[in-house]
Amino acid sequence: MIGGAKPPYGCRQHHSLAPTLATRMDEETRLIHAGQTDGLPARTVGPPVQRGSTVLLPNARALYDGTLGYGRAGLAAQFALMDALAELEGATAVQLFPSGLAALTASIMAVLEAGDHLLVVDSVYKPVRQFCDKVLRRFGVTVDYYDPRLDAAGLLALAGPTTRLIVLESPGSLTFEMQDVAAIATAARQRGVLTLIDNTWGAGRLFKPLAHGVGLSVQALTKYVCGHSDVFMGSVATTDAAIGARIAASIQDHGWAVSPDDAYQTLRGLRTLATRLDRHGESGLTVARWLADQPQVLRVLHPALPGDPGHALWSRDFSGACGLFGFVLRPGAPDRVEAFLDALKLFGLGFSWGGFESLAISCDPQLKARTLPVALGGPLMRLHVGLEAVDDLTADLRAALDVYGA
Repeated sequence: MIGGAKPPYGCRQHHSLAPTLATRMDEETRLIHAGQTDGLPARTVGPPVQRGSTVLLPNARALYDGTLGYGRAGLAAQFALMDALAELEGATAVQLFPSGLAALTASIMAVLEAGDHLLVVDSVYKPVRQFCDKVLRRFGVTVDYYDPRLDAAGLLALAGPTTRLIVLESPGSLTFEMQDVAAIATAARQRGVLTLIDNTWGAGRLFKPLAHGVGLSVQALTKYVCGHSDVFMGSVATTDAAIGARIAASIQDHGWAVSPDDAYQTLRGLRTLATRLDRHGESGLTVARWLADQPQVLRVLHPALPGDPGHALWSRDFSGACGLFGFVLRPGAPDRVEAFLDALKLFGLGFSWGGFESLAISCDPQLKARTLPVALGGPLMRLHVGLEAVDDLTADLRAALDVYGA
């Protein structure tokens, strides 16, 4: 370049190997080292996706001075996502995990030791229950499940001298009970007990657990944050430096890692979370109100509906609703439930949620795993209302309800 002029936009200036050095190197060596640059040619709206396990350090001293030394700890895309999630959650520390379940189980393991006692809401996500029953008990942790309808005093009455952690989920999985999270967090903190909440329903936007005193806010970013049903990702957020350090150390000790491509896609989904979540919430409430008027429906389980038992808590603590809720059909044989689901055309049959598509499942088989009996008066269904036109979704449900009642 004459006079130090810059190359035209889009033209990349290669300067990885000095010409005299390159002429003395074997081609295999030159191919390994070619293409390295000292800086980025342009700034884009998203972070660079650095696919690297090895991190090249500037000098020998940096090898052991605590500088980032291995790509598993994260690079540009992962760090950008963690920063964005800290902003969303109001957190001082955020860690990433390869799934929402991994985020939940890893954060529980990070704060518990053998001999500790754990209280878990009985409406918890079923795989977390399996982890508690199969893994934690094997390592000497005592687990008890509590009624999601308990108030703070009733719940803390179950805590003993070895109770270390309370796991909350509000609304609860499948049955959508609301918990007084702020009161429970305050009472637990006074007893020296840590609180953790699965806040996937609130997606970090509709509800802010850390602002209500919860110690750890966990999300399955796979759901609403990613938003397209094609990425697995989980996060743990906290404002407690000591707890954040324990989780970071646990990640190092267990070898957890997320790929830069998945982190990039998750960050891309986060950019449009507010817009999508508003649409999910509005459409979900419209469908929920419609279902409440159908003769085949016994009741609708949605905390944003005024008649729901948890509506007062939802109104106080949440800024909106997502598209996930349940409803109870009037009593019918299991084959009629299957006929209802099989008649759906727009609602896919799938266990996940939070993507652009609408989904439906039957829930009764999962309720059998609970400690406390659940009696709803009829078959329980769960819907995730996606981004399709509401009139099309209600028409799909209408046809399936006619099949159920035939």
